[in-house]
Amino acid sequence: MKLLKVDVLAKAREKLLEHAEACLFETERVGLREALSRVLAQPVRAREAIPPFRRSSVDGYAVRCADVGGASESAPAFLKVIGEVCLGESTRLSLAPGQCVYVPTGGMLPAGADAMVMVEYCEAFSAAEIAVYTSAAPGAGVVQAGEDMKEGELVLPAGRKLRPQDIGALAALGETEICVYRPWRVTVLSTGDELIAPSKQPEPGQIRDINTYGLCAQAEQEGMKIAACHIVPDVREELERRITEAKETSDLIVISGGSSQGKKDMTAEIIDELASEGVLTHGLALKPGKPTILGYDRESHTILAGLPGHPAAAMLVFEQVLLWFYRERTGQSETVPVTAVLETNVAGAPGRRTCQMVRLEQGEGTMKAVPIFGKSGMITTLTKADGYLTIEENQEGLKAGETVSVRLWR
Repeated sequence: MKLLKVDVLAKAREKLLEHAEACLFETERVGLREALSRVLAQPVRAREAIPPFRRSSVDGYAVRCADVGGASESAPAFLKVIGEVCLGESTRLSLAPGQCVYVPTGGMLPAGADAMVMVEYCEAFSAAEIAVYTSAAPGAGVVQAGEDMKEGELVLPAGRKLRPQDIGALAALGETEICVYRPWRVTVLSTGDELIAPSKQPEPGQIRDINTYGLCAQAEQEGMKIAACHIVPDVREELERRITEAKETSDLIVISGGSSQGKKDMTAEIIDELASEGVLTHGLALKPGKPTILGYDRESHTILAGLPGHPAAAMLVFEQVLLWFYRERTGQSETVPVTAVLETNVAGAPGRRTCQMVRLEQGEGTMKAVPIFGKSGMITTLTKADGYLTIEENQEGLKAGETVSVRLWR
């Protein structure tokens, strides 16, 4: 199989969506303490109003606005104190004209009260009377019933990757378990006779394995689980065995290296044989990332992806294709790009979409995008980058001073 006709990124994504439509996205229920960074599989609506009663947001006195209208330091309003509200308890107190009730922060407002006055603006004249030195607008210092969440309101949509504040909202609703997508199980195979483990000292001609660790970290950052990872020599039988084993345990098999036209690059042939749908894409019109292979096995519901051996290219394709597919199928929204001004000219690549790594710097009143130039085999082109901008296939390049959109690395 020769790498002759490449797919543009949109076409490769379209093929993956079409052929891997049956790719399993199972769900499970988890407790709130295990829900952080998981993706909601079902929307969450408020089953009740939050808060369920009117609460004070300050320490002070519940009043009727009409009783303190025009009050000031030189002309205070005098009110009779008829009681106190205790935290965690309901109250049956009700205000008549000229009356007030002490309410701590979080306490329930008595009937008839329509505002709170902070204790700092009040002075006790006796156990039964205070002077109020300020006026109050209706609703001041009060959280109305249902003001935080109304009954029936959509609180969290399906596809939300849960943040700490989302967990707090679920707790407020009394949701102790929620339905989330089961994480994908991923196997990462880094191929090449030259690769050794990071713990070893390279001999001449050897290099420490980068891709296993970079790709596994990308998958785990997305919430996926690593089923297995191996360095595989350039031996066809060994790679076939590892892929066959991984199909039984993984939703995604990533093979880095072995995807270009070198004499030992047999990944495409193996995927074509072991995947029921065969090779869907053999070559991507993307720089870096051209030697990319995509396949799908319908029987095991497994995506097989051959990624470039160069670290920057491998991690970029993993982000642009595989993580994109995962987020698309689980209903996650795209991150909002950062707008910046390009500092220097950047050339495009004829016929290929170019992803240019950039560093963001704060300029005078604007953000600057500083290109980071380097070969795709250099991992530091990623470590120095905050994100990347794209130059479309039909663009010659971008000029210094242009406003660009920068996709941040997650």
